[in-house]
Amino acid sequence: MRLQVLMFYQDDPKKCTAAKMVKFGLAKKIKKIGSKGMVLDPFSEKTLLPKDRSVVNSIVGIDCSWNLADHAFSQKFNGIKRKLPPLFAGNPVNYSKLNKLTTVEALSGSLYILGFKEQSLELLNKFKWGHTFYELNQNILEDYSKAENQEQIQIILNDYGLL
Repeated sequence: MRLQVLMFYQDDPKKCTAAKMVKFGLAKKIKKIGSKGMVLDPFSEKTLLPKDRSVVNSIVGIDCSWNLADHAFSQKFNGIKRKLPPLFAGNPVNYSKLNKLTTVEALSGSLYILGFKEQSLELLNKFKWGHTFYELNQNILEDYSKAENQEQIQIILNDYGLL
């Protein structure tokens, strides 16, 4: 699956996971989002499901500061918008906080849910804390990757005590 990042350059460049993915050729930096690009948008009403794999040709991560996310995501983007189901951050800044993911964690989580598990783990291998994200979320990611609809996501969240 093609990975793309739209960068706002709002965080410390040394800690920017999107820049590192671009540097290593794991994602492409873009200025526009195509209509078949799936935009990871934490404010979307629709949650990412495995069946979304059939309607997208790329996954787009919006790289911005969480402090400025409201503004960044209020802009009009093309593409198919989806939010990730709840996941725990493995990064050192927001360790174990629900939904405070870096761009690489969001892209990795979406790849896993869509069935690109090897590519998901390859992304995380470039970060010394990447394995932590996977370890924190391994079971729930596996469950999300089998969900067929929003109702099943709700059941999973209930089972994990996240509702």
